[in-house]
Amino acid sequence: MIKGMLDKVEKKYGGGKDPRTSFGIFAGVMGLVSNLLLVIGKFSIGFLSGSVSIMADAINNLSDTISSVLTLVGFYIAGKPADREHPYGHERFEYISGMFVSLMITFVGFQFLLTSIDRIREPQSISFSWVTLIVLLLSVFLKIWQGGVYRDIAKKIDSDTLVAASKDSLNDVYTTIAVLVSTAIEGITGLRLDGYIGGAIAVYIIYSGIQLLWGFINELMGIRPDQEEIDKMKEFLSSFDEIVGYHDLLIHQYGPNKIFASVHIEVDDRWDLNKAHQVIDQIEEVFKNRLGVELVCHVDPVNLHDEQQQFVYLQLKKIITAIDPILKAHDIRFVSHNEENVLYFDLVVPSKYKMTDEDILKVIQENINKSVGSCLLNVTFDHNYLL
Repeated sequence: MIKGMLDKVEKKYGGGKDPRTSFGIFAGVMGLVSNLLLVIGKFSIGFLSGSVSIMADAINNLSDTISSVLTLVGFYIAGKPADREHPYGHERFEYISGMFVSLMITFVGFQFLLTSIDRIREPQSISFSWVTLIVLLLSVFLKIWQGGVYRDIAKKIDSDTLVAASKDSLNDVYTTIAVLVSTAIEGITGLRLDGYIGGAIAVYIIYSGIQLLWGFINELMGIRPDQEEIDKMKEFLSSFDEIVGYHDLLIHQYGPNKIFASVHIEVDDRWDLNKAHQVIDQIEEVFKNRLGVELVCHVDPVNLHDEQQQFVYLQLKKIITAIDPILKAHDIRFVSHNEENVLYFDLVVPSKYKMTDEDILKVIQENINKSVGSCLLNVTFDHNYLL
């Protein structure tokens, strides 16, 4: 059923310039309609039965309804093309709309936690009916269906926002089942668990809101990319045999599908500009077509024909690898002037590394003096958070 519905949407909108926006808006409309039905149904039976846990569950669905509205607005604005004021596009608006949703969810959770505490202090009876049972059961099945739609669309357009919505829908299934259990227990045994169940749901809503809020804040601040994405980029760069090496890979994300990166590419300094430009174009094209990343390359010429430079280069690499293979040196230059030798290089060190910069420098200095001879070290330490 879900697959057939999505096939119709894809047939109608998938061939457009921006199918992501079309599918996202469809998901928002579907969520809005289904959540509104749940809000109306649960508010009605919650009000008639006097159950605070059912009312809390209804408010949870109301927050999902507003979330669907923000999803609609978010995908619409995120789908707008880049303009003069926003040269990198508008995709980060998804994160902004999600942040507002998470703030709202957290606020609602606190409000119902207070209500549930009052109900625990002064318990009230719930009017159990088969209508209540049927409505809650129907809401469980509707939420399972809703979560499935979100999940399938999320896979189709690679949307973290809809992945979160799918998980939230399935979590709602568990909270509604908890409400069902408390209502049934009171109807059968007379035990008044309504306030406790309502409080548990409220705590869950608060936890979900804070967790979502933190995630969107991280996205807006510029969170570290997934290691899998970084490894793919490194794998592609390492596959180009024409280049000597690469360093200073930096990644910037301006939305789910707006990823930019820059890197320094080391090439033989005997290449002419046309050859270097041709190779760089190939690397940037591979990143664009296969990874969906806009890559900008900076060319670093490397001296591969001077015997003394090569000897020092190999010795330094050997010393650094012996300390730790994860350490990387680049921009290596050995300069002799007035009987004074100076070795310049940048050293890439992972953040929070086990050794201090001073300790690393001391080890390198001792070994360079043994293998190359007396020389000064001029080292720039680069503490890379992508390692």
